[in-house]
Amino acid sequence: MLARNRFLFLVVVGGAVLAVLSFSLQFNLIPTSPMLDEQTVQAADGGFRGLQAKSRKRVFPVHHNQEPDPVFEAYSYCNTPNHTEQAWEHSPVDYKLLSVHVMIRHGDRYPLYAIPKTRRPSIDCTQPSHPLLTSFINHMGQGARGHWEAQLGSISRLPNHSVCEMGELTQTVVQHLRNGQLLQRAYKHHSLLPSDWSPRQVWMETTGKSRTLQSGMAFLYGFLPDFDWTKVTVRHQWSTLFCGSACECPARSKYLEEEQRRQYRLRVADSNLERTYINMARTLGVLTRQLRAANPIDSLLCHLCHGLSFPCVSSGDGGTGGCLTMAQFAVIRQQQLDDEVDRRRFGAYRKYAILAMYPYLNRTANKMERVARANEEGRQPRLGGEEVFTFSSGHDVTIAPLLSALGLEEAKFPRFAARIVFEMWKSPPTTQGQAKNKAGKSERSKSDRKDGEVFIRVLYNGEDVTFHTAFCHPSDHHTNQPLCPLKNFLTFVRKDIFSIVNATSYKEACYKLSG
Repeated sequence: MLARNRFLFLVVVGGAVLAVLSFSLQFNLIPTSPMLDEQTVQAADGGFRGLQAKSRKRVFPVHHNQEPDPVFEAYSYCNTPNHTEQAWEHSPVDYKLLSVHVMIRHGDRYPLYAIPKTRRPSIDCTQPSHPLLTSFINHMGQGARGHWEAQLGSISRLPNHSVCEMGELTQTVVQHLRNGQLLQRAYKHHSLLPSDWSPRQVWMETTGKSRTLQSGMAFLYGFLPDFDWTKVTVRHQWSTLFCGSACECPARSKYLEEEQRRQYRLRVADSNLERTYINMARTLGVLTRQLRAANPIDSLLCHLCHGLSFPCVSSGDGGTGGCLTMAQFAVIRQQQLDDEVDRRRFGAYRKYAILAMYPYLNRTANKMERVARANEEGRQPRLGGEEVFTFSSGHDVTIAPLLSALGLEEAKFPRFAARIVFEMWKSPPTTQGQAKNKAGKSERSKSDRKDGEVFIRVLYNGEDVTFHTAFCHPSDHHTNQPLCPLKNFLTFVRKDIFSIVNATSYKEACYKLSG
């Protein structure tokens, strides 16, 4: 079973290994589970395949009377691609798609940390043989024809080490190849981009890590197969928050420090977690603080998602010897689930998220507004077109605050290859009095026609979450209008968002003196 699992992960594209969230101080918002004996593995694997049989993976947890199983929850985080998962990025009837803005988290990566005294997981980071990869690999070989900002020019466009390096993307570019294909199929009948699209119409940006650049290129290729390299400029974002020139915000750092102190207090108060770390450290023969610093969940997730047994050590060298266990992993995972609940209750993270992601949201709002104006009736198209497809490749510490800033705090922590999609749609033009007298519609003049309205839709991992956001509540959802007015989003980004931090502008929120 382990061998079969490994084949599934490596050839089909490895699921998604998470390397726990890390701000500068182990920002652990989600972990996974380890592999122990064959019987345990088979039982867990059976549950995992049951998950895969469903048509899609829910982005909001289903609430039950009993506490969720932390190991079972962890498997969904691996995000192994399957052919039954669907994209719900599809069109309302007769609506025109004006623009699409995508933010992704990179795919499955090798751990950032090593567990002391254990062997690193043996994972090959060169490309396996897979039908989706042949043409993609060939196309990446032509990348020199593209335009790369200086900071990205020396980064490999494909994983290329037979033994993975720390933090390197594993053999999972198929994850984002498939994500790109899902969106390409969903939008192909809407003429978002003409066949002769111009460089101005596509915007791509990524942080300076190989795993984000490579994930981004895979997604772009899936969305625009065999794209013309000469039309593509790959831009560098130095901050994981994609805040550009508006990153300076002292209050944001203050809220993050409050959140980190909350995390620390919750961990220290968890006696079961402390006992677990002590037992793990005793097995390995290391100090408990050394084990904590190594963030063991990061490596254990990699073992779990790639079908590898948990690390074992021999007795001696100060340790009792033995293997790290699924039970130990479950304790750490449960603490992280508890942490997510406590994070929402405490509130500092939401304030941090608002200030962290405002620059990105404001930039997105401005782009949407420009495209909406360009599509007003009677407007002459701009030479070269508008920026209608914006694509950003980031990290868990990008997606998590973006979800929170949008008010999607109940959404599951971003798995590997997670995506948030903002769609902008325009309703069909209407005729004044159309509802009262449809029969006379053909007799009315053009001056009687009313231009269509513009709407926004937000999707997380393919699921429509628009009416869970802070700017579009369920009460705004009408049968005859399945989308949210763009003006709601613009008002939220430019005004309402700051009420959460008791301010009226980004500058005030960042620099006002605290009470």
